[in-house]
Amino acid sequence: MFATLFLQATAPSSANSFMSYLFPVAIAVVLYFFMIRPQQRKVAEAKKFRESIVKGATVVTIGGLHGKVLDLTDETVIIEVDRGTKLKFDRSAISREVKPAKAVDTPPVA
Repeated sequence: MFATLFLQATAPSSANSFMSYLFPVAIAVVLYFFMIRPQQRKVAEAKKFRESIVKGATVVTIGGLHGKVLDLTDETVIIEVDRGTKLKFDRSAISREVKPAKAVDTPPVA
């Protein structure tokens, strides 16, 4: 009985086996270009930003604290968050730099 089942099975053709491998490869390529590659680019930009932090810059931590950079080392940043209040953070805790807002000239109220 098993012999007749095995004899009835057809051998896969080369075109059919190529198509069966094409779909998983296409899925892997799509995942790479839409998920993995943008994430790697974002991580590289964040690393470049954290290396470019300078004294005197106004920054925001990942916890939302705003402050001015007072001192830098390879691993840490000391930030003044209020008059005389200094906090020490890892460089990886710095989220972004805040640019000072431009002063807008408003007409006097009559």
